[in-house]
Amino acid sequence: MLAGMLGEYANREDVLILALPRGGVPVAFEVAQALNAPLDIFVVRKLGLPANEELAMGALASGNVRVLNDEVVDSFDVSDRVIEAVAEKEQVELKRRECLYRGDSPLPDVRGKTILLVDDGVATGATMRAAVAALRKQHPARIVVAVPVGPPTTCDILRAEADEVISFMTPEPFYAVGQWYRIFDQTTDAQVRELYERSRNR
Repeated sequence: MLAGMLGEYANREDVLILALPRGGVPVAFEVAQALNAPLDIFVVRKLGLPANEELAMGALASGNVRVLNDEVVDSFDVSDRVIEAVAEKEQVELKRRECLYRGDSPLPDVRGKTILLVDDGVATGATMRAAVAALRKQHPARIVVAVPVGPPTTCDILRAEADEVISFMTPEPFYAVGQWYRIFDQTTDAQVRELYERSRNR
């Protein structure tokens, strides 16, 4: 259904689909097949405050990109030492996932490309916002956030940061991404790796 809304991006040489693992990979795989577009993986790791890890003071992303949320850093008076410690820990996990998912395959070159950034949905949008900010530093021509479902307020926030936001459903009230799926099992690392390999072999 999401792919049906993205028809203008089908069969174009400038389009690259980037999936946010893990849950975004099965969705992006189907979209990539429908649009006849290449699929790759864009790993993002949130930098959570030590006292409240759910609150993001920034994020790390594929390609050694770091984005800081200056408002959070300043509000909580987070020192450079704390930022570096958290970033070092998350960098290890990011590299582990990249190696696990991608193997020896190089990171994609996004410069000048139209990027369809796909996840299984957005709730607060924090991870997607970090992904958009990180991608901007790599100079794509255009960033399109594409998700099956997300609340209207989050989609509006993302529209201020991405070039376009496409969500198949924007229900209100919105409680959780999983409630809009018939099956919402946890995507495993093995499934991510398998879908990535299948896409590359196409």
